[in-house]
Amino acid sequence: MVDTPALTARNEDSLSGFLFALTAYLLWGFLPLYMKALAHVPPVEVIAHRVIWSVPVAMAVLLWLRRTADLTAALRSPRMLGMGAMTAALISVNWGIYVWAIGSGHALDAALGYYINPLFSIFLGAALLRERIGRMQGVAIGLAAVAVAILTWEAGRLPLVALGLTVTWGFYAFLKKWLPIGPNQGFALEVLILLPVALGYMIWLSATGGGHFLQGVAWDDALLLGCGIVTAGPLMIYANGAKRLRLSTIAVMQYIAPTLIFLTAVFIFDEPFSGMKLLAFGMIWSALALYSLPVLRARLR
Repeated sequence: MVDTPALTARNEDSLSGFLFALTAYLLWGFLPLYMKALAHVPPVEVIAHRVIWSVPVAMAVLLWLRRTADLTAALRSPRMLGMGAMTAALISVNWGIYVWAIGSGHALDAALGYYINPLFSIFLGAALLRERIGRMQGVAIGLAAVAVAILTWEAGRLPLVALGLTVTWGFYAFLKKWLPIGPNQGFALEVLILLPVALGYMIWLSATGGGHFLQGVAWDDALLLGCGIVTAGPLMIYANGAKRLRLSTIAVMQYIAPTLIFLTAVFIFDEPFSGMKLLAFGMIWSALALYSLPVLRARLR
């Protein structure tokens, strides 16, 4: 992982960027299999381990890239700490919803949330930045809204897992754009901000005997230790891939992860997939096709 300013300046695709991004999306796509193995561990405990073991991974990457000075400057800036605290809070809630969803048999809802996310980002841009929405984008957002209404009618309640993942990740990505620090440094800042809370919770679990770490189950210990790699690894791989790819390429590739989550939920976890859900997902897929058409058309030009 090395910085490549030249590639970014030319806004060109590169093979290394494609491979980085593809690797990240594949890892995210198969992450439910890992989290399902931790379904017996409370989500808050899993999140604490994701934070704690992400810190050494993130710091090792910054040392390798020789970017620790950026992190030091951020830790000394009240403004940066405040912004980092907001993004850290959002990503921790997003992780918590995701871990709970996978462990409790709602992986389909997680896939739906990440499918809707690019459409929600368009809505945020229009609502908060007054960006113009194209006709096709407007139709795509409308289709997504109808799909959510269908799922709400079928279940008798809002699809809170999908909406929670969409909203938290959407605002996380939105605020992350305004964080004046590189993506690797930003991730390190977030987990360092969350570290005292995570350590405090783990100490409390240890004192009350309610934790699953170092309790004589080697498989649990290995999975919880590995939370750092499966959390920090894809994020940092993606960050380095995104710098080497056009935004239009990333816009199309981002469907890889939710598609793999969807297939895992239906064919491996055997979650129920009713006709109404098929209709709703069909509308979401149609919306994403409409969203992608202008991007692909511009790319072909």
